[in-house]
Amino acid sequence: MHVPMAYARVHTSEGNTLMKHSGSCHCGQVAFDIEGDIQEVTDCNCSLCRRRGGLLWFGPREALTLKTPESDLSTYTFNKHHIQHRFCAACGVAVFGEADNPKTGTKMLAVNVRCLPDVDLKTLKVNEFDGASL
Repeated sequence: MHVPMAYARVHTSEGNTLMKHSGSCHCGQVAFDIEGDIQEVTDCNCSLCRRRGGLLWFGPREALTLKTPESDLSTYTFNKHHIQHRFCAACGVAVFGEADNPKTGTKMLAVNVRCLPDVDLKTLKVNEFDGASL
């Protein structure tokens, strides 16, 4: 029996259950899986996020597994160049960003949940972040 990705569950060593979601850019050249409990997202108003319109879920970098070659991704940085904004080299869709947490050094991830077709955006709590003031 086929189980849709929205219902796939991953069990962690701590006994937690995480959802596994499959995502991609528009053309499919960049595809990935993400493991996490996506209930809240961030709507940032910085100069980049305001223009591309993504909704971001933040988690550890190891939550993301690329299913396509990393060479299919392009990278854009700006301002202090701390965040690598990753997008498809073919269709231009911004799929995720990655950076080191400045406080802990942990590798972090910001996934554009609009690239996860099984996530119902209407059910998410949207937190606004004033990135424009940074």
